[in-house]
Amino acid sequence: MTLRMLPPAGRLVDRDDLVRPRPARIGRPPRREIVAVLAPRWAEGSAVTPSALPPAEVLESAARDLSRHLRPDELVTVLPDGRLALRLRRDDRSARPVRLQAMAYHAIEVLSALAPGDAGLLDLGVGWAPVNRRLSPVAALDEATDAAEESVRQRDMQPRATPSARRSRTPRITRWSTGHQILWATVGTVGAGFLGLVATSLVGLDLSSGLYWALVVSLLVTAVTIWAESAAAFDPPRLPPRPETPAPRATAVVAAYLPNEADTILETLRVFLAHDYPGGLQVLLAYNSPTPLAVEVELHAMAESEPDLTVIRVPDSTSKAQNVNAALRVAEGEIVGVFDADHHPADGAFERAWHWLAEEADVVQGHCVIRNGGTNWLTRLVAVEFEQIYAVAHPGRAQLHGFGIFGGSNGFWRASALEQVRLRGSFLTEDIEASMRVLAAGGRIVSDPGLVSRELAPETLRQLWKQRMRWAQGWFQVSCRHLRPVLSSPLLSARQKLGATYLMGWRELYPWIAMATWPLLAFLAWRDGGIDMTSPIFALLTLVVTVSGPVQTLAAWRLAAPEIRQHPRWFAYALVGNLLGYTAFKNLVNRVAHLKQLRGEHQWVVTPRTAGNHTADDTDTDTETPIEEAA
Repeated sequence: MTLRMLPPAGRLVDRDDLVRPRPARIGRPPRREIVAVLAPRWAEGSAVTPSALPPAEVLESAARDLSRHLRPDELVTVLPDGRLALRLRRDDRSARPVRLQAMAYHAIEVLSALAPGDAGLLDLGVGWAPVNRRLSPVAALDEATDAAEESVRQRDMQPRATPSARRSRTPRITRWSTGHQILWATVGTVGAGFLGLVATSLVGLDLSSGLYWALVVSLLVTAVTIWAESAAAFDPPRLPPRPETPAPRATAVVAAYLPNEADTILETLRVFLAHDYPGGLQVLLAYNSPTPLAVEVELHAMAESEPDLTVIRVPDSTSKAQNVNAALRVAEGEIVGVFDADHHPADGAFERAWHWLAEEADVVQGHCVIRNGGTNWLTRLVAVEFEQIYAVAHPGRAQLHGFGIFGGSNGFWRASALEQVRLRGSFLTEDIEASMRVLAAGGRIVSDPGLVSRELAPETLRQLWKQRMRWAQGWFQVSCRHLRPVLSSPLLSARQKLGATYLMGWRELYPWIAMATWPLLAFLAWRDGGIDMTSPIFALLTLVVTVSGPVQTLAAWRLAAPEIRQHPRWFAYALVGNLLGYTAFKNLVNRVAHLKQLRGEHQWVVTPRTAGNHTADDTDTDTETPIEEAA
């Protein structure tokens, strides 16, 4: 009989041992390490901002437990200021210590289990800094502590590095920056592609044939995917039967930046308060504002007269993510619906969401419908586009690839899942980023087109440009960060990984691939003295443009919300608008967003909202992030 030995673990040490320099390794490169700080905090009483420290005995127990997850040469200690510090190997070179995130989740589990009964929701700040020639272990500990405090303020449990651990760029942004990027994304792309083809042909290397077939395959893949999603959307998953257990209490979290939404917030809250949900519905407004506003008096007066309404101002918040994370501190429901301040969910929405969450879904994303489509030509175009997204692409993609996406609003979470995942304001599309972490962890996100909420669309091209730029750049951020972890997750099927590749890889490349058509045509005209109009490339382009778009638009009309479907002319206008330039506009936005991200521009632009009891026949939002098609 042989004894099975447990793998050696790390050590629980005191602070001096943790920051003691390592002896030099003769003939071997120095060990790459980081110092990490975990800062657990609870909010005291009714306070929103976490500030209470855990008891010393709780930290000691947590440190002993964490040591079992460490490698033999890794260390953990309890700091006298109520924090945990770790010294870990730095295996990755991307400044994203994946193991540190895992350690944070271990710490959350242990600390939550050991917390006092009245402690409430735990927030955990996570910071780190490298140990290198410039930073001694003591200096790294100080910088990691500062980073952990910023993580506490964000309430998102995201490991944060100090400026010493990452390159920081602050590009100069002028009124001409975007204009130059538009030129590079259009004329520059076409010109560079054409000159590249000409230059290679002059040295005897003709790349046009390879580019031709790459375009043929690319356009065909995109067209077939659109057709497949459109077909699958007609067979969405059936709503599960009513659960046998009583409906649990639910919370509607309305996140607002109040100067932007003062005109519409009272109307929105009245809509939520009028909901009849059998388990009881808490309506929770979590807002931030740089200055006191008159509407705040009305909001708090409404909260005093409405027992189901809770209003909290998040004093240190600068993002929607922080507002939602702070709201979890006082949320009472087992189901948490997240909404923007212009959303009006349909009656019965929370009960319908309960059906899905009782069936072990972690998140269910609903169908967002534009309620001011009749305002002008642009809102009508967006109203149809949202039907293409939420009535066709979302449910169709979920059926094809086996996962849905949380779009930022009209999304319903299992409270325990949202408490663990949190939203991260460091991403421009914190909703999509959270979706990818849920997916990589093996969670289940459902798309239900019958779960309707009505919202406002942008009314001007300037507002639309700013909104879509944030969405496109945020998607690119998430794709760069999460495509590899999702593809390497052992919890996902091959079908899901294929869908993730299309969603975070192909959709980012496609706007550039589609643009390559023009330099190719220009090169063929230069080389051959003209273009053969009978070429298969023209047949394929005609197929994609004249069939894919109408197929998706027709499917959107058939599956649209009734108040949108009753306007068939809107769909005809949208079809023409897509052919004449709206699709090209969205592709341009994606290309410019890539340039902005690569340049280091990270701006959050707030879009004004207007008040009024709008309907589908009646304005404007910077709301949730749908999955847009580039084709």
